[in-house]
Amino acid sequence: MAKIINGEKRGRPGRWLVDFYDGSGRRRILTARTRDEAKIIQERVLGESRQQTRPACDPNITLGAYAARWLEIRAVTVKPRSLENYSNTWRLHLAPRFGSQRVRSVQRDAIRGHLVELLKGGMSRGSVRLIHSVLRAVLNAAIGDGLILSNPADKIGRELKLAANKFARQDAVKQKAMDREQVRRLLAAAEPRPRDWALLICIARTGLRSGEIIGLEWPDVNIEARRITVERQISRGLLGTPKGGHGRVVDMTEQLAAALLPLRQESGPVFCAPRGKPMTADRIRGAFARARRAAGLPIHLTPHCLRHSYASQLLQMGEPDTYVQRQLGHSGIQMTVDTYGSWLPTDNRDAVNRLDDELVGIKMVSAGRDNGRRATEVAERIDAELEACPTS
Repeated sequence: MAKIINGEKRGRPGRWLVDFYDGSGRRRILTARTRDEAKIIQERVLGESRQQTRPACDPNITLGAYAARWLEIRAVTVKPRSLENYSNTWRLHLAPRFGSQRVRSVQRDAIRGHLVELLKGGMSRGSVRLIHSVLRAVLNAAIGDGLILSNPADKIGRELKLAANKFARQDAVKQKAMDREQVRRLLAAAEPRPRDWALLICIARTGLRSGEIIGLEWPDVNIEARRITVERQISRGLLGTPKGGHGRVVDMTEQLAAALLPLRQESGPVFCAPRGKPMTADRIRGAFARARRAAGLPIHLTPHCLRHSYASQLLQMGEPDTYVQRQLGHSGIQMTVDTYGSWLPTDNRDAVNRLDDELVGIKMVSAGRDNGRRATEVAERIDAELEACPTS
């Protein structure tokens, strides 16, 4: 039972108190400025007071301590780079504001206010969206552990319009994707350096990510069948599965197969740095930058732009988006459409004609022509009769 009490009775003049027992049986008193505000709090906590739960951890745990516990669990379920992003986001942007608060006392207004401050301070919507996502994920876990019954961070992202706009993302990708002539110039500029040329043509003709290129080994490459099996990636020196969480088979072009044939080995990585040192993302960026400068291409282009170029060129050639999805290793077709939708065909008026049945169409057209001819003959006959009639 949640009771509303005038604060004057408890030595809190000008305030209203909501007295209730939460799901764990602990008595709690929340303060409101008005009776209407107290009624809103009463409605929110009423369900909590009726639902008896036993939290999986200390009911008074702070959000900082709970976030550390959450990160420990996430360490065994996400990739190291993702875990690093989560940890840095919490440490830099959330812990100073919410770390000392108890999980049960975090309020929606405080979360919204903090995100608004970050936006006003000049932080990009993408960065604020990540901060909100991490906080929401921590609080969702708290629901599962019985600490809270609802997530105060829910729907704030939609309210502040933090969600990524697919059209804005498509425009951004369009700025990064090179056209066919630019890719040709890039590869031509890399050709004097055979090692760089083989590396860049492999990215340009397969759309592999840098980590997948680094993790590629010769047993994964079937030159005769022109197939590459992508089943691992190496990111910051750590071995893991590709970004989508599973492997895939990518088709090779004849030109790429010819480029890899002279380099083929029985085992080991396909691409190495000079003197047999391991390939790194920095070395890939260096090879790309050398070719980009020699080709006179814009400075904003990066190796990942070759992946965008690969996908956009396939779609421009009329290849199905499902094929492009499989080649890129996207987890679902929606990701492919949302990212590369600007290259999908949207206007083909002749396409609807293929819906017509050929025989029925012929009959309808011929019938229309016959009707039109008969109508013309009748009109001509009437005109002749009128001309033959004597005028009054």
